[in-house]
Amino acid sequence: MKAIAYTRYGGPDVLKLIEMPTPAPKAGEIQVNVTASAVTTADWRLRASAFPGGLWLAGRIYAGLFKPRKPVLGLTFAGTISALGDGVTGWQVGQRVYGFSGGGAHAETLTIPKDKAIAPTPDQLTDAEAAALPFGAVCAYSFLHEIADLKAGQRILIIGATGGVGANAVQIAHRIGAHVTAVCSTANHELARELGADAVIDYHKTDPLKGPEAYDVVFDCVGASTYSRAIEVLRPGGLYLPLNFGIQQLLDNLRPKRKDGKHMRLHVNGDNKEYLLALNKMVEAGALRGVVDSTHPLPEAPKAHTRVASRHARGTVILCP
Repeated sequence: MKAIAYTRYGGPDVLKLIEMPTPAPKAGEIQVNVTASAVTTADWRLRASAFPGGLWLAGRIYAGLFKPRKPVLGLTFAGTISALGDGVTGWQVGQRVYGFSGGGAHAETLTIPKDKAIAPTPDQLTDAEAAALPFGAVCAYSFLHEIADLKAGQRILIIGATGGVGANAVQIAHRIGAHVTAVCSTANHELARELGADAVIDYHKTDPLKGPEAYDVVFDCVGASTYSRAIEVLRPGGLYLPLNFGIQQLLDNLRPKRKDGKHMRLHVNGDNKEYLLALNKMVEAGALRGVVDSTHPLPEAPKAHTRVASRHARGTVILCP
């Protein structure tokens, strides 16, 4: 099978199209013919060893100190089950599925444990749209439901509102019934409103972190804010949620509790099958869609990574093996 692999850290040019053996499913695994896989910010950071906020060493210990531990990237996918390992029940050959691969999805075929965070692909989604959901939508769902416990009528500011995570956060917050203010460039205002934003701010023209204490939650999906700035626009008791964090945010999180109750929480979400199933219900209700920035064949993986690294993708960049 064909796959995109890297054997050293660096720019997009380290990504190479290779031939490798097609994996056969072991007992308890399913084999998937991959038709779409997302290129996420995690894939970009792993490839470039671009870990945020002074966490380079921790990132390299995780990914491989001297060279990548896993040569094939790709954390999320969509495709069709092509074979079942011994003892697998509940899945069928030919069934459309999507979800988390744990790595290795930038290839024509992958094998996954049957109990991993995967789910049937809703009929309403193309495979590219389905592959766009797991990384960004599960992240947004986890932050807004599990951590923020966002409620109808609350006000949320979403920074980076049309990116891979932000585009999903806008839809999920809108579904909850919150008042959503989306921060993005003017070129993306129409998309943000289509996704459910009640108000939009162009960060080129207006500083979204200046003004009255207007928000119950500030969710920064791109690392464009700080705790000290965010608290200026939070209501008393308000919550600041940075998606990306480093040493500075870890130190900020140790500060004494403020009398006005404004606070920050750091969170790293995991792969979650229950959240995928909850997202499926939203898709089926017409409340959520996968937002695809662009699609690329495997040989264009360097181009796809360049687009993600620009931080200006509208939704999710997709590879189609």
